[in-house]
Amino acid sequence: MAEKRKADLCVRHVSVLNSYFKTFDRADVYMRDGKILYVDRAEEQCYEAAEEIDAGGAYMAPGLIDIHMHIESSMMTPAAFCERLAQCGVTTIVSEPHEMANVGGLSGVTEMIEAGRGAPIDVRYGIPSCVPSTSSRLETTGGEIGCADMEALYGDPAVACVGEVMNYRQIIHENDLEITKFLKKLRARDTIFPIEGHCPALMGADLAEFLFLGINGDHTEHSVAELRARFEGGMFVEIQQKTLSPEVLALIRENNLYEYFCFVTDDVMADKLVEEGHLDALVRRAIALGLAPAQAIYNATFTPARRMNLLDRGALDSGKRADFVLLSDLARFEVQATYRGGKCIYKKGAARHEAARARPFSAPYYSSIHLTPQTEQRFAVQAPVRQGVVRVRAIEVRDGSTRTEERVFELPVQDGLVQWEGSGLLLAVVLERYGKNGGVGYGFMTGDCHKRGAVATSYAHDCHNLLAAGATARDLTAAVNRVIALQGGFVCAEDGEILAELKLGVGGILSDRPAEEVGAALGRVRAAMTALGYRHYNPIMSFGTITLPVSPALKLTDKGLIDVKAAQIVPLFVDSV
Repeated sequence: MAEKRKADLCVRHVSVLNSYFKTFDRADVYMRDGKILYVDRAEEQCYEAAEEIDAGGAYMAPGLIDIHMHIESSMMTPAAFCERLAQCGVTTIVSEPHEMANVGGLSGVTEMIEAGRGAPIDVRYGIPSCVPSTSSRLETTGGEIGCADMEALYGDPAVACVGEVMNYRQIIHENDLEITKFLKKLRARDTIFPIEGHCPALMGADLAEFLFLGINGDHTEHSVAELRARFEGGMFVEIQQKTLSPEVLALIRENNLYEYFCFVTDDVMADKLVEEGHLDALVRRAIALGLAPAQAIYNATFTPARRMNLLDRGALDSGKRADFVLLSDLARFEVQATYRGGKCIYKKGAARHEAARARPFSAPYYSSIHLTPQTEQRFAVQAPVRQGVVRVRAIEVRDGSTRTEERVFELPVQDGLVQWEGSGLLLAVVLERYGKNGGVGYGFMTGDCHKRGAVATSYAHDCHNLLAAGATARDLTAAVNRVIALQGGFVCAEDGEILAELKLGVGGILSDRPAEEVGAALGRVRAAMTALGYRHYNPIMSFGTITLPVSPALKLTDKGLIDVKAAQIVPLFVDSV
């Protein structure tokens, strides 16, 4: 009798996904040196494994791969975040740390890379390409990323792509942007390195100019017509939750576009991560919308791996990494266990992975809010007239979108001060928090935002200055000073008292606590915002993007109100009457 070949691990009695035929086949799967060795569909048992697992007929699929996301959106440090992802069947992510880059520049990126080492899943990174998101003329950030920084990051083995190019209106015209300089150098020596895009509503010749630069992926929210234009132009489409619809899946199915898209999460907050999951939630939704389970998994494993040139994973065949998930229910994508490199990193009901919180950030990131406590006088708005009425610009928040609109309101003036309290408008303030220039921007808010109390946060895209909006100076003072005392956070206040808070003590935007703790605290903040009258599908993101001057139409930074389309600072006061 011939001596059996050797394997390290065998998972017996599974229905394993064949990514090429989109079928699940009963087999025994052998592994060696952290890679798939042999998928034994005939159950020949010609290998002898040092360890065997009887899966009892479970489904076996490749580990999920999310190639467009931001760890900072969870408000958690990398290792703690990845511990939760292992529970969701995710084994690889490509994270773009432009949020921490806005806090600390190149140092912020390298801190994120180092903090991710030792995480239970494989963490790759995108090079932040737009830090700041616009320019120092329109916003103040803690750090900037220039061409030289991008070149330095390109050589890091943890880096998989160029992160999303957000200044899409500028880059398609003649410019002197740092990202333009870098892309010219990159494409001269590397023609296949992925470049991620961000181009909402871009169409026609403008879209062609964007693609001409080699920026050939897009994850932003689109109509079916806009998605069709991207597919027609050869762009790789990354579908996140808000884009996943029956109409979009019909476009893909009717035109056999399965090879040209994948599912991504982009932004998942900690409370939703705990309650609903991560990329697994999109797989479940796609299946519920009628996509075959094998196809849904394929577009969360194989196509994203190929997009990022991660050709050693994304399928379960000989030579590929033994990154896989065992599922007790296919349609519901119920995870029994997750393996990375043939090692179990999560098993339902077993003890937690202890790698989380293993790598702290350096000391300056725990004291990054360079502001002294504020008084109510900070929220007194000087008017251009001594007495009378002024017309002011206000940011209108609308449920269903993070885009805003400009509205104009009349407010009374007494003794040179705008009498905004009791007007129905919120006063919004952005305080430069890096100790660079002490800038303060003032604006007003209306629409589906809160109506009472105050909300303040240092988690304000992408600059992460201190943003606050409130109905009274008293509540604004309480909320702002609590964020300062916490050295970063998300805080709700009313009647001078703190209603809910999440401490974000790492760079003012992250917590090093486990997912369950962060999620619970963020859930309380979300509930408090709703109780104060915020009416939005995602009040956290809606509020946090009030400072994002690349998202239409009127936003607020430490430099003042920004007309996004014109990329110009506009005055708070329209005129006096």
